[in-house]
Amino acid sequence: MIVLDKPYVSDLLLKTIANHQLPLITNQSMEWLDCPSNTNFIEPEQAIIELNSKEYPLLYSNSENAIHWIVTNLKHTHLPEKIELFKNKAKFRKLVSDLFPNFFYKEVSLEAIENLDISQIPMPFIIKPNVGFFSLDVYKVENSMQWLTVKKNIVHSIQNIHNLYPTEVVDTRTFVIEQFIEGEEFAIDAYFNSLGEAVIVGIFKHLFSSDADVSDRVYYTSKDLIEENLESFTNFLNEIGKRARLKNFPVHVEIRVPKDGTINPIEVNPMRFGGWCTTADLTTHAFGMNPYLYYCNQLKPNWIELLHEKQGKKYCMVLLDNSTGNTASQIESFNYAVLINSFEKVLDLRKTNWKEYPLFGILFTETREDNYQEIEKILKSNLREFITLK
Repeated sequence: MIVLDKPYVSDLLLKTIANHQLPLITNQSMEWLDCPSNTNFIEPEQAIIELNSKEYPLLYSNSENAIHWIVTNLKHTHLPEKIELFKNKAKFRKLVSDLFPNFFYKEVSLEAIENLDISQIPMPFIIKPNVGFFSLDVYKVENSMQWLTVKKNIVHSIQNIHNLYPTEVVDTRTFVIEQFIEGEEFAIDAYFNSLGEAVIVGIFKHLFSSDADVSDRVYYTSKDLIEENLESFTNFLNEIGKRARLKNFPVHVEIRVPKDGTINPIEVNPMRFGGWCTTADLTTHAFGMNPYLYYCNQLKPNWIELLHEKQGKKYCMVLLDNSTGNTASQIESFNYAVLINSFEKVLDLRKTNWKEYPLFGILFTETREDNYQEIEKILKSNLREFITLK
């Protein structure tokens, strides 16, 4: 079954649900969704009975906003326990602590941040909400002077975050401080099947404009990227799945890999692939493989076949976050036409309500590796060249 919720559902996911008659649970989200006429709806009362009859029900959600519904109504399944294990970053660190015995992490309350003594904390470190999403309120701290600025930024941004997402998605009452993990950063879309086996349906590299950058501006996938990492990432996920006893469970996993090849987890996001229907849809655009269907039908990708004739191409996802330095109220418009003309091949452009969310849109592109400069340019851009101020 599928349960949908705000803030965003892609046309690809809606059409997948309708065309393949996947049961869609009716809820308040139906009021703002333009579902196809052939959608197979199921009433929540019936869905709750059917899902609770199975310890490991097959359920997918596009958004962590749906977590409250799942936790409230599906208490007879394994889902509430597993969701809490991964959404609570401190609990997740405990789950894998024996794999990384020297890794420093510390849970602190919001109230304790102001007077926190960081002299015993190894620098650089990352501080982020214990329950978080989309790099919101994530900061890298390299010295004591920077810490003073970060503390102010956390306090300043909290109210706006509360207005955007429920506490099940972002909860700023407690924070986790973790030592900074060196290495390249990757994201993985995967699911654990009915046997508990990890099945990867997408691998992406997270690009950064500088060492201080913690934004989600650009991710890409490619033939080489998947071939080089598929085996080792699958083995790592199987270790996580065994410890957490996962079955019929989709995840979006973020990791870092230093030069020695050690896989270090950043976080595991439960019940979904990339937020805002991003990475799963990019995989579909890039390789013609629909991760939503692969999970619901318990299929394993034939990567040899899917990656055929994909050499020399990077498939990118660009999150157009508002990094202009201007608030939405100061901006008159965003010029999407100029944006599109900045890339050699646009696969899809999704405009978002940037007056409600600090995001102008999501762009999917196909870029030849010898034209990589177009990706570097948007990665470093503050997007001011695309906006008109009032």
